[in-house]
Amino acid sequence: MNMEAIYSDLPRIETERLLLRKITMEDARDMYAYCSNSEVTRFVTWDAHQSLADTEAFVEFILNNYKKKDLSPWGMEHKKTGKIIGTVDLASWNPKHQSAEIAYCIHQDYWGKGLTTEAAKAVIAFGFSNMQLVRIQARCFVANIGSERVMEKVGMTFEGIIRKGMLVKGRHEDLKLYSILKEEFESLSINRKLG
Repeated sequence: MNMEAIYSDLPRIETERLLLRKITMEDARDMYAYCSNSEVTRFVTWDAHQSLADTEAFVEFILNNYKKKDLSPWGMEHKKTGKIIGTVDLASWNPKHQSAEIAYCIHQDYWGKGLTTEAAKAVIAFGFSNMQLVRIQARCFVANIGSERVMEKVGMTFEGIIRKGMLVKGRHEDLKLYSILKEEFESLSINRKLG
């Protein structure tokens, strides 16, 4: 399975409350609402957007990745409002080793509602069933309790702390590393259906 086969036309994924889909330039205003929030950007690698133009440049970067058939995020469209409230993606993918890393970001108004978990489960399921993955991992800053809870709720296992694992905004950050294997995810899915 190669990247072009998956990302030549990023598939839509529907969950109970979300539609995971390609981002368009029409989503820029919705995205600016959370990309400009310093609380949202406190635990990500990029700075808060200072203007709508910053967000439009970010969307342009995403659109170019779609065109290049390269790793690209899904926009999380909230079904009730039709607005993009966040993104989720497999931020890195190593087909040779059948592994990838999931990343996500969501509007502060939707924190604590299980929506990120819902999106992450859907992308993890897609990765294991469509991309021949055997391992999906996630990392977060040690202080990012919300992201850590998402990792736990999707069934990931804590593997340890990567000390000073990333230079972000001028600081070396310690990162918590979580992962889930294909057989673990399948076992969780079967147990949910039986339960």
